[in-house]
Amino acid sequence: MSASRRDLLTIGAAAGVGAFAKRAGAATFGNADEPAQGVVKKDEITATSNFGDFQNGVYAEALQGVTSRYPFDFASIERKASETLPEWVYRYVSAAAGDGRTQRANVDAFSRYGIVPRMMVSPLKRDLSIDLFGKHLASPIFMSPVGLVGLCAPDFQGDVAAAQASAATAVPFTLSTFSQSPMEDVIKHTGETPSFFQLYLPNDRELAASFIDRAERSGYCGLMLTADTWTLGYRPADLETGNFPQFRGLCMENYYSDKNFTKHLAKPAHEDQAAALQHYLKIFVNSLSWEDLRWIRTQTKLPIAVKGIQHPDDARLAIENGADVIYCTNHGGRQANSGISALQLLPAVVKAAGSTPVMFDSGVRNPTDAIIALALGATAVGIGRPYAYALSYGGAESLTHYLRSFLAELDLCLAICGFKDIAALKQAGCELAVHS
Repeated sequence: MSASRRDLLTIGAAAGVGAFAKRAGAATFGNADEPAQGVVKKDEITATSNFGDFQNGVYAEALQGVTSRYPFDFASIERKASETLPEWVYRYVSAAAGDGRTQRANVDAFSRYGIVPRMMVSPLKRDLSIDLFGKHLASPIFMSPVGLVGLCAPDFQGDVAAAQASAATAVPFTLSTFSQSPMEDVIKHTGETPSFFQLYLPNDRELAASFIDRAERSGYCGLMLTADTWTLGYRPADLETGNFPQFRGLCMENYYSDKNFTKHLAKPAHEDQAAALQHYLKIFVNSLSWEDLRWIRTQTKLPIAVKGIQHPDDARLAIENGADVIYCTNHGGRQANSGISALQLLPAVVKAAGSTPVMFDSGVRNPTDAIIALALGATAVGIGRPYAYALSYGGAESLTHYLRSFLAELDLCLAICGFKDIAALKQAGCELAVHS
């Protein structure tokens, strides 16, 4: 073997790609006993100098006649998910509120902006790290809370698979209140990567306090209060088939494992789903106020993000009432069909937040979208539907591949545009793009 070929294969091994490309097909749905395959150890990530080195491994494997069996672009990922997921799961994840205009606006908004490249600066070494929730994170990318992500993996244990991919890639995972496994079990799989817990605040304060306490005790480093889902949005695609999986007891393990929920039931929740559902309906709808945020602040030492902020006045009020982080999002267009993109509202929210970090999601489909959100002031950018789709055809392995691909493209786009770190990108900002 020539020296140059041997060097390339060494780079490929360091990038941790060989395990992906060499394995056979993904597990089929329903095979819950089969463990996740091909999860890359976290120390393999730090063996490379930049996230973009991932692609060297892909090309190195091709020299051996091995190409990736997982897609790299969002359109292919979504198509593969639509072919792999049970129809009712795919419909739920992809569904939008109303006629979907807000979801479409979220996606379309990114095409209105662009980054102006700078030449002759060529940063060989990049640092994409940020500070958030009192932690130093390897990149500004995180996995947003997705309530039914537990159903998106081949074994219906997507929360655990996402946690394993988080450990493998150093991309933080946000566990939803709606999960297939209790929060204490999921965090065991995140390794050294910080993870966040998203809270749907029930109107039962004993249960709410228990959720918060469990999250803090089990090691989550940040608490996200979702403010825009105090009741359920109107989603025609789900209404057509009566598709609300929680009503069938799916992704309810944080409730079913909590004594402050089960003490109201005559039988264990899994033995009497109707009774469990009846009690859940009593506690889910909760008319939130800023007093609720102040109460949460008294319950925990964890930093708190308020998720769903779109108006600058709400950003200021959230900070005044105890928020440590602002989370600008419209729930991916799944709640209020307001018709305005979250990206359009981001700059004003960032300005109102001042020195308070601002997380962002809604409409992010590729790394260029994330770069634009960062350039407009976001501290960290969340991926939603794309990572749920990436789980569908290979669990932790395919999601790890997706996240490493995302980070590689993010890193290389920034590098080729001349930015060595996120601060340099923010200083340059972005420009309005004119399309003929």
